Amino acid sequence: MKPLIALALMTAALAASAQPAAPDDDPWLWLEEVQGDKALAWVRERNAATRAVLEKHPRFEAMRTRFQEILDSRDKIPSVTRHGEHLYNLWQDAANPRGLWRRTTLAEYRKAQPAWETVLDLDALGAAEKENWVWKGAACLGPENRRCLLSLSRGGADARVQREFDLVAKRFVEPKDGGFALPEAKSSVEWIDENTVYVATDFGPGSMTDSGYTRIVKRWQRGTPLASAVTVFEGEAKDVAAFVGVDRTPGFERTVFGRYTDFYNSKLWLLQGGKPVPIDVPSDANFSFWRERVLIELKSDWKIGATTWPRGSLLAADAVAYLKGERRFQALFTPTTTRSLAGFTTTHRHVLLSVLDNVAGRVEEWKAPASASARWTRREVQAPFPGTLGLQSLHDPLQGTKDPLAERYLLSYTDFLTPDSLMLGHTGSDARETLKSRPRFFDSEGMMVEQRFATSKDGTRVPYFVVWPRGAKADGANPTLLYGYGGFEQAMQPWYSGGFGSAWYSQGGVLVVANIRGGGEFGPAWHQAAIKAHKQKSYDDFIAVAEDVVAAKVTSPRHLGIEGGSNGGLLVGAVMLQRPDLFNAVVCQVPLLDMRRYHKLLAGASWMAEYGDPDKPDEWAFISRYSPYQNVKRDAALPKALFTTSTRDDRVHPGHARKMAARMAELGHAPLYYENIEGGHGLAADNKQRADVMALEFSFLWLQLGR
Repeated sequence: MKPLIALALMTAALAASAQPAAPDDDPWLWLEEVQGDKALAWVRERNAATRAVLEKHPRFEAMRTRFQEILDSRDKIPSVTRHGEHLYNLWQDAANPRGLWRRTTLAEYRKAQPAWETVLDLDALGAAEKENWVWKGAACLGPENRRCLLSLSRGGADARVQREFDLVAKRFVEPKDGGFALPEAKSSVEWIDENTVYVATDFGPGSMTDSGYTRIVKRWQRGTPLASAVTVFEGEAKDVAAFVGVDRTPGFERTVFGRYTDFYNSKLWLLQGGKPVPIDVPSDANFSFWRERVLIELKSDWKIGATTWPRGSLLAADAVAYLKGERRFQALFTPTTTRSLAGFTTTHRHVLLSVLDNVAGRVEEWKAPASASARWTRREVQAPFPGTLGLQSLHDPLQGTKDPLAERYLLSYTDFLTPDSLMLGHTGSDARETLKSRPRFFDSEGMMVEQRFATSKDGTRVPYFVVWPRGAKADGANPTLLYGYGGFEQAMQPWYSGGFGSAWYSQGGVLVVANIRGGGEFGPAWHQAAIKAHKQKSYDDFIAVAEDVVAAKVTSPRHLGIEGGSNGGLLVGAVMLQRPDLFNAVVCQVPLLDMRRYHKLLAGASWMAEYGDPDKPDEWAFISRYSPYQNVKRDAALPKALFTTSTRDDRVHPGHARKMAARMAELGHAPLYYENIEGGHGLAADNKQRADVMALEFSFLWLQLGR
């Protein structure tokens, strides 16, 4: 993960006078043809021109080499997923750029040099099949965990093929031998039993939603053609997606069907007596079964009788009683002005909460009582602070009480200057075993991190982090990168980056990370304050942080750059045009930029709950005020911009970045543009590609912001 003063009155006047072109008047529409010959020729020409500029930076080659060394380091922490008795990991390094899917035991994982058993070599598979396979995960059938459905993507796209794999024989189960296999699509598969799955995929015309996701769920029997699978659930074309979830916990087997009616709302049905029965729950709540209980995370206030449960709460109830209509809850979490729920996981008898306290992580344990009428017990876990904590349960529900890891979990910690560490914890105890620690990839001695607050246009206090390099002074001359996201309730927490440390902090660069509205730093309210008609508040917050660091002489507009990806690309694209006087560099990654057409491109329709529907005149009225593509002006003095995207990004269409770069060039602003042919929404398919794109971006920042 990573992460530019015309006067404000002039900016407001420009926005008010904007006359967005109708889509039919768009001269760059042909750049939306992802694989079109003309479009790809344009891409290759821009790529070459950009490389010619950025590769001239004296540290480009050294940065690219160092980035790949860090990414390929054999000392990095291998992240693991448990399947039965083994921990599985996808390992990528210089010798295995696409990766080895491998496994070991917990006993081995504890060792400094575990013995790993290779299960599947992605590079060898790709070479043998002449495909550029990128790993996308595995769904395994427990408790035996012999059969898995592997997801493989061509070049990193969201669409993937599904192929059954035998973990004992370590080979694919071919369709001719009865194996399950699906062609490339945005699919999902859930095991019912060894010979049956639920499958949602592209079954042909009319089977996908307007957002490009699955609309139909079918039951598919082993050894039969996909065409014979029986439809068991359907959504509507206007939905985001239809889905199914199967809980195979012994004694608590359940199947839930659902429709995401938009990005934040869903309707759920529980399969009972062979028929789906509606589940009565707020449509925007996160609902899940956990053994004999239900857990409900609220995104809106929920009034039940005389009691109102506030949004951001986590409630627990007896499942049988809840389904009968009773509404008696134990609140496991209620938010405050500074504390929000970042997530939760479960062991056999505990719910573990990940809590944000002024954007710093804390952990709480809640032990479930033996009976529904008894009270839960809470314990605050003593964990490293302040920084970012990650929780991962190791419990396998299919093992029941016999699971030796029933109350075990992994706890990770990091911050901007502290490398990641991974610890093995046990509920009921603060004693932990450190399993792995990431090495220090840069010398952080003398560096400092602080949290500050800016005041936004409407008076809201907006937190942000400042990472100071060694010996830096508040003299207004520090090269400074301001990073933000501000959407989809995603919080920007501290992270450790060897790349930033070696290429930025160690060279005298300051990093600022803004916790703006639209994100999840303070729960649902913080997010909902900056969606649809209020999206501008995200941009106001980001501008306020930029103004604050300039006023405090952390930096100055000459040395201040901004960066963001995806929704963050929209953020920096909008702010670049609203306050061009504040910045001297813009790194805009895999961005949304043409908000007039975003809902017609790939997965764009699924995000209308965040941005609104531009086909509705009242909603286009507010979207049009910030949509970057429609607001570029010939006579504006803009900061230099670098757009980066991927041809294989089938989530945010590369046409956004292509058209924005073309339009800016047409109007005299000469941006730089680089499009990686592979990589999907993550911009790169392997570490070599990641290192290359990072080196281009940091070279651009130093060229623009250096002293």
